[in-house]
Amino acid sequence: MKNRITLITGASRGIGRATALLLAQQGHTLCINYRSQQAQADEVVALIRRNGGNALAVAADIAEEQQVVAMFQRIDRDLGPLTGLVNNAGILQQQASIEQLDAQRIATVFATNVSGSFICAREAVKRMALRHGGQGGAIVNVSSAASRLGAPHEYIDYAASKGAIDTLTTGLSLEVAAQGIRVNAVRPGLIYTDMHADGGEPGRVDRVKAHLPMKRGGQPEEVAQAIAWLLSDAASYVTGSFIDMAGGK
Repeated sequence: MKNRITLITGASRGIGRATALLLAQQGHTLCINYRSQQAQADEVVALIRRNGGNALAVAADIAEEQQVVAMFQRIDRDLGPLTGLVNNAGILQQQASIEQLDAQRIATVFATNVSGSFICAREAVKRMALRHGGQGGAIVNVSSAASRLGAPHEYIDYAASKGAIDTLTTGLSLEVAAQGIRVNAVRPGLIYTDMHADGGEPGRVDRVKAHLPMKRGGQPEEVAQAIAWLLSDAASYVTGSFIDMAGGK
């Protein structure tokens, strides 16, 4: 596909950042979405431009529908017709068991992890679908091994939100396949990112990696490779599929 224009949500750090840098090397024009970490997002854009790529940083909290709509309108205006979406932005709260959860926490997690991904997918389909004059495209949802494993005693609300992303991936892939849009997901496991600090345990990967068949945590760059492949023409006959990246667990 020529002139690939791709939005990555939550691209200022971790898997989103690694994916942005890799896709830029592969010739994608990128929208680097962030919620609050402007300096880090600007750094990603600067790295891409320094290496001859094209990128734009756009602030938007994907839990807020109007901010998502405005972001897509900015892409239309400043970059051109969208061909790729990586639904990467996600949040988790402090580790907790079921007795410690309340409705507000659950709603906050689902607003970003589920509703935000749905709204981003909606706006992307409006632009990519053949029936709307689009040229097709690809959507990659960043789910989690937690959707299969449940994250007991730590993040069952986060795990449930990623279960919803798995169902979105399956359902949407069937809904838009005839419109030239492929929808797939990656399910990372224990990856060395800052997200573990958000949950209150920065060293979580090192604590539990011995329980993995591969005996190590993963790197964001490894997940980025799978995302890039799913976006590429090399995966042109792949839709509704999941790549598990959890060290064998």
